[in-house]
Amino acid sequence: MKILILGSGVIGTTSAYYLAKAGHEVTVVERQPGPGLETSFGNAGELSYGYASPWAGPGIPVKAIKWLLMVDGPLVIRPMLDPRMWLWGLQLLANCTERAYALNKSRMVRVAEYSRDKMIELRAATGIAYEGREQGTLQLFREQKQLDHIHGDVEVLKQYGVPYQVLDPKGCIAAEPGLATAAVPFVGALRLPNDDTGDCRLFTEAMSRLAAAAGVTFQFGTEIQGIRTEGDRVTGIATANGTLTADTYIGALGSYTPGMVAPLGIRLPVYPIKGYSLTVPVIDDAVAPVSTVMDETYKVATTRFDDRIRVGGTAEIAGWDRTLRPHRRGPLERSLRDLFPRAGDVGKATFWCGLRPMTPDGTPVIGRTRYGNFYLNTGHGTLGWTMAAASGQLIADLVAGRKPDIDTSDLDLSRYR
Repeated sequence: MKILILGSGVIGTTSAYYLAKAGHEVTVVERQPGPGLETSFGNAGELSYGYASPWAGPGIPVKAIKWLLMVDGPLVIRPMLDPRMWLWGLQLLANCTERAYALNKSRMVRVAEYSRDKMIELRAATGIAYEGREQGTLQLFREQKQLDHIHGDVEVLKQYGVPYQVLDPKGCIAAEPGLATAAVPFVGALRLPNDDTGDCRLFTEAMSRLAAAAGVTFQFGTEIQGIRTEGDRVTGIATANGTLTADTYIGALGSYTPGMVAPLGIRLPVYPIKGYSLTVPVIDDAVAPVSTVMDETYKVATTRFDDRIRVGGTAEIAGWDRTLRPHRRGPLERSLRDLFPRAGDVGKATFWCGLRPMTPDGTPVIGRTRYGNFYLNTGHGTLGWTMAAASGQLIADLVAGRKPDIDTSDLDLSRYR
């Protein structure tokens, strides 16, 4: 089967690999000059299988007000005359219930745990390298009330058999020795030992090489102008270089997917949430993080690469505005200096921002649309890399008409009807 994938971020590129390995003739179209140059370029570096959780939860409305009142809080809203922003926000609030949170987290953990299994297989089969570490994630709590509220998450972890540890401060330092130099107190942590880390950009580039070796064609520097249809089928993709045709089409354009499919009458509830990151050179290995530490107070993740530290955070709701706002460095620098004050040279850090494609319920959209030969693989939010291997395998199974290894009935657009 001839398949055309729109987008070569980590989702599009990984999907291309799995589809090619299944025997399909695959082409990937991308406006950038290479793979992984947008949201996949500078993310927080986490493969957070056990930490997979929706942003919408029972306490989020109250927390959001608190965050908005903080000088350098983790949430920023720049109101716009954009109906999509307000509709998405209302849908998010509708998911801020105990019942919705439990349902959405169970979906996300299901996909994430499957992705962990597929990543293990992928590493064994290909030897793919991306400065990866397999030493878990530490969700660090500065206040006792944060630690007291983890019971719901723990119940879902138990339900899916995800290993976890609840640590006191000494246990935190045993897992992350650099925390012994922290400039602030902390009361404990939830540790997820099966989580991994690494550089998503390096992974996406490596996957593109593996995909190319499997026969995938990449058409970089190609602007997608629209999707052509006839009846209930897609007939081609209009680009600046002409119309491209295939038997099956897959939309994996991240935050830009909703605008591309809107003319087809497809309402895709994905909205961009801008995140920022710093990449800091390590200056003292002995007091640097060994894996990922999530600072729960500021929602900032600090992740160790080989000779660099990636610090990522902030949720800025401002549409498709990609302005790199210098003052948003503040929360990232503060979290690093609070927890690992002697680990890296912040003065030599590089600053970046990207748009995370978020659904209001946190779960990605994976599956067929009302057009029989058009599929979506998008809406992964902050967990695109975490769920990439699963998403690639699932879309390959769905396109081929095979029954996937996990339930996908609640992953496509039909759950929003």
